[in-house]
Amino acid sequence: MILEPLLPPERPSKPGCPYRSHRQVLNGIFWILRTGAPWRDLPSRYGPWSTVFDRYRRWRKQGLWDQMLDALEAQARQMNQIDFTFGAIDGSVVRAHKAAAGAKKT
Repeated sequence: MILEPLLPPERPSKPGCPYRSHRQVLNGIFWILRTGAPWRDLPSRYGPWSTVFDRYRRWRKQGLWDQMLDALEAQARQMNQIDFTFGAIDGSVVRAHKAAAGAKKT
């Protein structure tokens, strides 16, 4: 109910070309983002990968993802469900010097 008003209206299906619902496409996008798999490996239950990718890209260009995140954050703030006392930094992308791994110094 939070995201539905932000999404564009669903188009009616044309003969021979069924329209994929926003819910099905969103589930496909979330599957890709969660697994990190390539778009072409999207399971068929989410529809054709090109449809899911095209809608993801179109919504990104329209700024829809930022609007959805803002709406979810606003609701979480309203319900007091955001904990600002915890913060974390992902250190997995910090490169260590080769000597830190026990390499011989020259």
